[in-house]
Amino acid sequence: MDEKQQVVDALKLALPEMTEDDLADKVERPKDNKNGDYAFPTFFLAKTLHKAPQAIAQELVEKIDQANFEKVVVAGPYINFYLNKAKVGAEILKAILADPENYGSKDLGHYGNVTIDYSSPNIAKPMSMGHLRSTMIGESIGRILEKENYRVVRIDYLGDWGTQFGKLMAAYKMWGNEEDVKKDPINTLLNYYVRINTEADEHPEYTEAGRDWFAKLEHGDKEAWRLWKWFREISLERFQRVYDMLDVHFDSFHGEAFSAQKMEEPIQLLRDKNLLKLSRGAQIVDLDKYNLVPPLIIKSNGTTTYITRDLATALFRKRMYGHVKSLYVVGAEQENYYKQLKAVLKEMGFSWWDQLEHISFGLMSFGGKKMSTRKGNVVSLEDVLNDSVKLAREQITQKNPSLKNPEEVAKMVGIGAVVFHDLKNDRRNSVDFRLEDVVKFEGETGPYVQYARARAMSILRKENNPSFDDVDLSQVGVAAWPVLKQLGKFGETIQRAAENYDPSIVAKYALALAKDFNQYYAHTRILVDDEGKLARLALVQAVAEVLKSALALLGVKAPDEM
Repeated sequence: MDEKQQVVDALKLALPEMTEDDLADKVERPKDNKNGDYAFPTFFLAKTLHKAPQAIAQELVEKIDQANFEKVVVAGPYINFYLNKAKVGAEILKAILADPENYGSKDLGHYGNVTIDYSSPNIAKPMSMGHLRSTMIGESIGRILEKENYRVVRIDYLGDWGTQFGKLMAAYKMWGNEEDVKKDPINTLLNYYVRINTEADEHPEYTEAGRDWFAKLEHGDKEAWRLWKWFREISLERFQRVYDMLDVHFDSFHGEAFSAQKMEEPIQLLRDKNLLKLSRGAQIVDLDKYNLVPPLIIKSNGTTTYITRDLATALFRKRMYGHVKSLYVVGAEQENYYKQLKAVLKEMGFSWWDQLEHISFGLMSFGGKKMSTRKGNVVSLEDVLNDSVKLAREQITQKNPSLKNPEEVAKMVGIGAVVFHDLKNDRRNSVDFRLEDVVKFEGETGPYVQYARARAMSILRKENNPSFDDVDLSQVGVAAWPVLKQLGKFGETIQRAAENYDPSIVAKYALALAKDFNQYYAHTRILVDDEGKLARLALVQAVAEVLKSALALLGVKAPDEM
């Protein structure tokens, strides 16, 4: 049973007029372990009961069934609950060992569909370190929601439409060479794109040529479409290499171009509801009542914009997937844009407008420098992952030269280190990436967590992976309590991460559990032959299982040996 639920159940008898959810909201964890495992404040009852909080606490304690606790005591205006450590610890271990894959999961989703739009690189450009954030935050949120019984639809909404592709076509027609593109597709196309942007200040006709090519694309010109399909195909091949390294898989690669073919419906709906207003030859939607800048729906030259395509996308996804949530994992700088999108859908009369949620995140810099594709100063994500694997391989060779599968482990550790470093930060915060700080086996790193788990597996191998059937798990000992408490928090950790769409909650949990286990390992003779040995090994097994599950939720693999 959930330990917090034991406290709520005990309080229900004393406060029958309060709902279970209200009681659960009030129950808290004391910062100091000396004040028990859980505490219940009584300040809020003083007004209705017309008594001092301490007196209320004293009266409630007398009504509480204390059978499942070591003790329940009054501490000023608080009731402090001290759990029966042996009993609760045994229940936690039993639950983990009985079903390690599902431990910590809850049915928050009831099989509801959730679409997650993430990664979304632009074709004809390399995936930079900046793409790591959206890709792995989105992937991790998907895994966390699946753990909570949502059905997740992963969408890579490719940036494969817009005036930038007109610019690229213009650049290719001026300077391009098919053989050069075939030799090194992405970098060659990127060089064309950077060049036309760099020289456009002195040659405004380049910008005009870009507009002309995009207009050709929108109107079905054969050569424009041939180039677009080619650029998209070679880009997807390169993206897939990176996704395979990160173990990321999508259900749909429908991008802006797909939505561009479906724009008649939202435009007609806007017209039917008299929502389109003329402004300097263009057509907008007035969002003054939301204190939002009016979004441009159709430009003065008749071409469409991002938001026109996103309206079509939103209609298609609701119709196709019947989602209960539609998440967009996009940088924080787009916050107002998604407010506009939701407001327009609301104005159009769609009741599900509030199912759309913008999952924002801070920028990533590399060694303190901001990255920009347009200026050409991008850092390739694939290169960084390969460099991290190389660095991990060097450290593993030093620490364990006899490791059986060093290349496989180096990939798990190197790639896992990059992913964990990103996800351990609150997604809203900006992140600066320095490779030398990431691939370390100590500190708040992915390898530190992976190594703690590998250590647990090593202990179990020494005992030939024992069976725990009919073991008295209450014999684990009081020294294990900090680890047991941490194991017991896994379910509420996943729930908080799901509700906040924040993988850092799981990453910080994994670090805390690894730290508690390492301290336990340092001060406890786990393998000494006594009546508690098998219970201690059961604890080690439980730690290994939960660390593996926590890392998996982040998209990080857990090697058995390091």
